[in-house]
Amino acid sequence: MSAKKSPPLPFETALAELEKLVGQLEQGELSLEETLQRFEQGVGLVKNCQITLQRAGQKVEQVLERRERLETVPFVETVD
Repeated sequence: MSAKKSPPLPFETALAELEKLVGQLEQGELSLEETLQRFEQGVGLVKNCQITLQRAGQKVEQVLERRERLETVPFVETVD
């Protein structure tokens, strides 16, 4: 049986969760097992953010490519 992938978290949500995890890790009050668990979650969140940023960058490149191919045409106002 194959596991279904859940949709990626919105960038802002993933970043907020990552910041929360970093704060918990910086406090140094977690057990080794909890620290490793939080670290693993953080790695997943970082990957999520990287993928989201990569996709956004690709969209920006596509828009810029389309813009370069557009021709500007002077506006001509018609009077009825």
